[in-house]
Order: sequence, then C-alpha cells, then structure tokens
Amino acid sequence: MRNTTRTANLVMTALMIGIIIVSIMFIRIPIPGTQGYVHLGDAMIFLSVLILGWKNGAMAAAIGGALGDIMGGAPVWAPWTFVIKGVMAIILGMFLNAAIKKARLRFAGIPVLELLGMVLAGIFMVAGYYVAEGVIVGNWVAPVIGIPWNVGQFVVGIIVAEILAAALYKTPARRYFAYRLDKKYE
Repeated sequence: MRNTTRTANLVMTALMIGIIIVSIMFIRIPIPGTQGYVHLGDAMIFLSVLILGWKNGAMAAAIGGALGDIMGGAPVWAPWTFVIKGVMAIILGMFLNAAIKKARLRFAGIPVLELLGMVLAGIFMVAGYYVAEGVIVGNWVAPVIGIPWNVGQFVVGIIVAEILAAALYKTPARRYFAYRLDKKYE
C-alpha cells in the first residue's frame, strides 16, 4: 500500500485479519475420516499478501488463521496455524518481490512467479499440517488422509484469490495493492 499512512495500513491489516477469520470459520467443508475441514482462508491469505505486502500480509495470515482456529473450536491447531500461515505469506511475498524485480513471464495472465509463490506456499502448508497433525495425534500415517484435501484447499485458494484480485484490480481498489504486477512496476 504505497503512499498511505500507518493508520491506513493498520486498518487494512485488521480488515484482512477479519476476512481471514470469517473465511476460515464460516466457509468450511468437513474432511471425511478426520476431525479437520477445508476452508477459503488460503484464498484470503493470498489476497492479503497481494494487497498488504509480505510483512502485513504475514501478520494478517498468522493472526487471522490462528484466531479462526481458536474461535472456530480448534484451539489446539492455533499455534501451528500461526506459524504455517505466516510462513505461507512470507513465501508468497518473496516470490512477488522477485516478480516485481525480474520476471514478466505470464501464464493465463498471471505472473509466473506469483503463481509459483502461491503453489510453493501451498506445498509448505500441506507439509506443515502433515507434521502438525503427526505431532498432535502421535501417528504419522493418519495425517496422510488430509494431504489431498489440503492440496485442494490451496488450489481453490489460488483460483479464488486470482479471481478476486483481478476483479478488485479493475476498480479504484487497485491503488491499495502493494504488489502491482501489471504493465508498470511503480
């Protein structure tokens, strides 16, 4: 968010925290055979990094994800989610920084490094939750059930985030995007 005040940054970060919480708590699909669920939180995490940049995006992702778990009835996952979602945002932010500096290559209109950052962030999330569930349940076989669901969650998250970002980018909200990966790199 260029040329904005610290107050505006704080307000936008708080807004994204709230959106992440809501997308985790209220838009969820239970995973058969587990106590877990999939949600649209990853889409909002990806979008928060695009809008807020990697620092505030990571803060929104970590806090929003952890609070979504706590308020959604899964507090045992909150510390894990705090770290996993925060690192996801950092990974995406690093790739977005690289995309701004170097690459103009696009796939289906999306900068390749942006897409790669989201995919690698999603892969980190899948691995992170596999380890977390293995530690929590004390079994390394049971968490395998959740892997395809977590992959599906981040893939849907990428699609939803890109659709929302493209739509928002065609409105005056475009000026709030920290990462402007269009024709000019301002």
